[in-house]
Amino acid sequence: MALDTTTFDLHRSLPLKPEKLWEVMTDPKHREKWGGPDAETVLVVDAADLRVGGQDRHRCGPADAPEFVVETRWYDLTGPERAVFTETLIIGGEPICTSLVTYSLTAAGPGTELGVTVAVSSFSGPETLEDFKQGWGGGLDNLERHVAAITADA
Repeated sequence: MALDTTTFDLHRSLPLKPEKLWEVMTDPKHREKWGGPDAETVLVVDAADLRVGGQDRHRCGPADAPEFVVETRWYDLTGPERAVFTETLIIGGEPICTSLVTYSLTAAGPGTELGVTVAVSSFSGPETLEDFKQGWGGGLDNLERHVAAITADA
């Protein structure tokens, strides 16, 4: 079977300074609040090791059964400007896809311009690629809502 691949870029303008946005994007407690692909999906961080070479493991899915596993390995943590990591999505013990992700945070007035570049390879067919892209888009929509709640509380 042929390997299916794609690359996509997503961008958001967020009203937090890069240092604070970096914290929101890398701290496990914050990631649990915004990292799911939609409002019905939870993200549970089981292990977090935020350092170059460190590995994270989290599960996502419905609140009553977050069974999709994501394994993350960190390759570059130049905070608060850039993070580079891989993620492998595992369903039923089988890897479904692996991605290389780059976060780019650039100060813009009182906030930050966030760029996310994702290169993904699917081992389970081309439909996984669009699902993965939609998941990242939904996650960044959740990030916008989470940031709005943080700034409203400040």
